[in-house]
Amino acid sequence: MRKVKGFEEASRLLTRRSSWESIATPPHLAARLRESFGRELSLQQAVEHIIDEVRSRGDRALLDLTARLDGVELDSVEVGGQEIAAAYDRVDEELVAALNLAARRIRDFHMACEVKPGTQSVNSRLARLIRPLERAGLYAPGGTAAYPSTVLMMAVPAGVAGVEQTMLASPPAKDGAVPAPTLVAADIAGITRTFKIGGAQAIAAMALGTESVPRVDKVCGPGNIFVTLAKKALYGSVAIDGLEGPSEIVVVADAQADPSYCAADLLAQAEHDPLAAVALITDSAGLLEQVDAELEIQLSRLERRAVARDAVEAGVLALVDSVAEAVELANLFAPEHLSLMLVDAASWVPQIRNAGCIFVGKDSPVAIGDYVAGPSHVLPTGGSARFASPLGVEDFLKVSNIISLDEAGLRELGPTATTLARAEGLDAHARTIEIRLR
Repeated sequence: MRKVKGFEEASRLLTRRSSWESIATPPHLAARLRESFGRELSLQQAVEHIIDEVRSRGDRALLDLTARLDGVELDSVEVGGQEIAAAYDRVDEELVAALNLAARRIRDFHMACEVKPGTQSVNSRLARLIRPLERAGLYAPGGTAAYPSTVLMMAVPAGVAGVEQTMLASPPAKDGAVPAPTLVAADIAGITRTFKIGGAQAIAAMALGTESVPRVDKVCGPGNIFVTLAKKALYGSVAIDGLEGPSEIVVVADAQADPSYCAADLLAQAEHDPLAAVALITDSAGLLEQVDAELEIQLSRLERRAVARDAVEAGVLALVDSVAEAVELANLFAPEHLSLMLVDAASWVPQIRNAGCIFVGKDSPVAIGDYVAGPSHVLPTGGSARFASPLGVEDFLKVSNIISLDEAGLRELGPTATTLARAEGLDAHARTIEIRLR
């Protein structure tokens, strides 16, 4: 990891982020795109091409793109009831029990949140009508791995919100099936329909609709660069939860922190993606060196050490003068995950302005939040924690304002409204009021 000393130098390094448009196409992806489409395409061009294909050819495009990009020949893009039932036979009872426990804790947490469907009155004349979305599209990464926890973290809040139909899209494995743990999680979470499609074509199908895939009101969920660029390109045709990028963690630690805990938490995010952003910020030079050594020891034991090493080598070990400076640096970075490995860690929580999820103290590892604590692990990344929030019930709700005046109320407010309307040169607006006041 790169070592830096001092607040200013660390700030310059930690806050240097690239835009989605500036991401260069890695050589292996460039080769894959060239093989799939027969010509050189940037990531952005490839996503635009995929969206155009789905828009013009619907299901036929989904089948062709799945064969071309995933190497899987499908007859249908939807998962049937028999496939879901068979998935339970391929999943250990222990995992089914774990998924049920996680789903229950996620449901309990989101049901306790205060934003709920219904009419909220401001006074006798004004109110807000909060309704769930009719149809939500959820994307769970897959193909080479299964992420049943992500299914629960999206589908359970949607169910609590009262969404009528939840559509899940997840890439098929080489055998043409969605991994069994994903299907079991979808069943436990009450997913309405599941589709075995991935990448930009899955987002396009849910945003635009095809013969098999219904058009949804909002698309949620993390994915690779193709998924993110497709969500960005289709925003406006469909609502999105955000543009989730590679995993991030900042560990703020003092001299009393356990270096093995710090290293383990950093590596847990590093193993997700070579582009994962990992950083330790501390006021202890001794801890910094201990964590650096511990990273090498633990890294050598990981199955995904090749992936994790790239992220670790690009990571940051920052030495600052105080815990207060470390906390302020974390606020500037606005990380997806923020771990406070501090004496009396809870006392620092009020100082945190920007973070997707805050993990307080040595006994709150990020992995607990990833799986079973209750809050959703779909979190803002790329610095968007400055203005965005974790996925929750409110992501699946929409608001209609209600204005219900009587004649007395119209006479009270009408003259002011007509004055403003005429000041803006909108005579017809003013007349809608004046004709009632005659």
